[in-house]
Amino acid sequence: MTENPTGARRPGRAVLHRARTLPPWSLLVAGALTGGLLGGAYGALKTPEYTATSYLVAVPAEGSDPAGALGFAQAYGRVATQLAVLGDAQVWAGVPVATLKDSVRTATSPDAPMVAVTATSQRPDLAADMANAVARALTRHADAGVKTTDVKLQRFARAVKPTEPSSASPALTGLVGASAGGLLGGLALLVRPRRAATESAGRPAAVPGPAVAADAHGQL
Repeated sequence: MTENPTGARRPGRAVLHRARTLPPWSLLVAGALTGGLLGGAYGALKTPEYTATSYLVAVPAEGSDPAGALGFAQAYGRVATQLAVLGDAQVWAGVPVATLKDSVRTATSPDAPMVAVTATSQRPDLAADMANAVARALTRHADAGVKTTDVKLQRFARAVKPTEPSSASPALTGLVGASAGGLLGGLALLVRPRRAATESAGRPAAVPGPAVAADAHGQL
């Protein structure tokens, strides 16, 4: 009794055949759905972050050049995240210097002598405290050198406790994931071999049948 070695492979071949017969757009749909689910789950499980910003303005002293305030504002923006300023700010913020260095960013404007001190934290109250603490420390350092610079920093707007997170919402992360998944599905569709080429490659070559006896007799 002989065994049929191809019998065990029939279920696998059937699954492969079904996969080949799926419409091409199914890859796009599958990729978009998978990416959307993963992106939405990431946005829902990730801890939200909050951002608060304190604004300072550079004011020239009496009799000094007003244009110098713009240059000093940009210089103070670069100094705000240095150890000398953060070392004083940690006393009022109640967090280590390393936390301030990772969470606080500054920005300046090329048109206005202003400095924006922005802090990000998972706690909204801590974000506001860190931004105000760094702004306060930077103001003290500017006041210490006002006799040399003829420019002082004044608080323009105090950072307030944010009411909404600044991080992306689950809906947004889900949309980004769906877009990325659809893109990957489209790339997979481009590299997918054509069905006709696959079937022709797997089909055995046709062997010509024997000539009819009448034709063979006519050729002799």
